[in-house]
Amino acid sequence: MPVVELKGVKKEYMLGSTKVEALRGVDLTIEKGEFLAVAGPSGSGKSTMLNMFGCIDVPTSGTVRIDGTDVAGLDDRELTRYRREKIGFIFQSFNLVPVLDVYENIEFPLLLKKSLSKKEREKIVMRFVEEVGLSDRLRNKPSELSGGQRQRVAIARALVSNPLIILADEPTANLDSATGTKIVELMRQINDIEKTTFIFSTHDAHIMSEARRLVKILDGKIVEA
Repeated sequence: MPVVELKGVKKEYMLGSTKVEALRGVDLTIEKGEFLAVAGPSGSGKSTMLNMFGCIDVPTSGTVRIDGTDVAGLDDRELTRYRREKIGFIFQSFNLVPVLDVYENIEFPLLLKKSLSKKEREKIVMRFVEEVGLSDRLRNKPSELSGGQRQRVAIARALVSNPLIILADEPTANLDSATGTKIVELMRQINDIEKTTFIFSTHDAHIMSEARRLVKILDGKIVEA
């Protein structure tokens, strides 16, 4: 069963009195374990498509299935739960909590899982701390880290909940090219080890070249998949 399946997906917005067609009949299937980049110019619809994958938005028409579930049929509470359980997010601005240290930022999603004991949370957190190479930075706050280190924290935080999909929105945009390259290589290693599905929205040529599959979108339509 595909991890993500879009069939005839259209998304329309009203901008004042103007109707904007962000997606115009998109069909796309993504299998488990893919390392996929969605690329296109600003206004092409790639951010809207990423919002569909992340259950942040629902289509005007068509079907979006995540792990076999038609997410358009879920109410707001169910969508929130689905995002929490199935989707991990990595943002270009890192979105770390400034008053929390590295360990606490990574642990944060696990606190929503009431069934986990403190010891169980610690075991999971430390596994990913080691995987992203931050064992010596556990008690540092985000302000004490480099951009690359902050993004490593964000990657570990996205992974701790064992999500089905990791959505990365321009994850290297705020990093220099050398650091960005290292972050992409790290995510590829994690993709190999964990078999987690990675989906990127990007302008970064390096991510496009490293992606095992490239989907290009233009004017709300997929032009290459």
